[in-house]
Amino acid sequence: MAMAETYLRAVDPVWSRVLEEAKDAIRDEPLLGGLVHSSILHHSSIDKALAYRFAQKLSSAEMSEQILREIAELAFADDPTIIEAARADIIAVFDRDPACNRLIQPILFFKGFQALLAFRVGHWLWSNRRRDLAYFVQMRASEIYGVDIHPGARLGRGIMIDHAHSIVIGETSVVGDNVSMLHSVTLGGTGKEHDDRHPKIGDGVLIGAGAKVLGNISVGYCSRIAAGSVVLTDVPPMKTVAGVPARIVGEAGCAQPSATMNQLIEAQPSDKAKG
Repeated sequence: MAMAETYLRAVDPVWSRVLEEAKDAIRDEPLLGGLVHSSILHHSSIDKALAYRFAQKLSSAEMSEQILREIAELAFADDPTIIEAARADIIAVFDRDPACNRLIQPILFFKGFQALLAFRVGHWLWSNRRRDLAYFVQMRASEIYGVDIHPGARLGRGIMIDHAHSIVIGETSVVGDNVSMLHSVTLGGTGKEHDDRHPKIGDGVLIGAGAKVLGNISVGYCSRIAAGSVVLTDVPPMKTVAGVPARIVGEAGCAQPSATMNQLIEAQPSDKAKG
């Protein structure tokens, strides 16, 4: 047993730390023992635990926990990149969210991570032409988490959705790696067209709360979109945009805005001062 635990720790340090934190959580709050045991400690690997948590949260009278768990386990076995992305998402939340001080928190408590996990299962179903079941997962995730991500969208890894309430991401959206977005963000279309109609978000972008990015436009890597902005045109890489409609108000301010989560906009000199 000791050799097995040492091997597990070597090959999956994220899961190893989650197990240690689970034991600490039960010691500190025994009333959570049932939840922590069933969600974490009863499982032999992170993929088994995530399949259980996915099924437990989304099950209903319409679809049993056992069926959903089998779907998730099949998805994870068929496409190991789903779990790789989930690990990166957990680390992203831990690194960027000041309210997160343990890896166990996203798995148990944070609906942003849980909604992303549901999307990743739904996207696997969509990609395997199981479209109606993918729509079912999307519906349940929207009902449970208040997050509506079309299963046809393409999302990278290391995504952090803070608070996650009222997130909407359309069918042809593409979101790169290491993107951070806050609540009430919309990546939407601008009409009734049926083709490629949603935004393309580059790596390392920070999207502030309430921002709306609309249409088949590109947001360049490591850019910042200020809270409440409405973005209707392309954004170059490493710029900050703000306003309705959004316009460029400065540089991104750092190399990795999605990691620093700095949303302050420095005052720009007025035209009069420039003259």
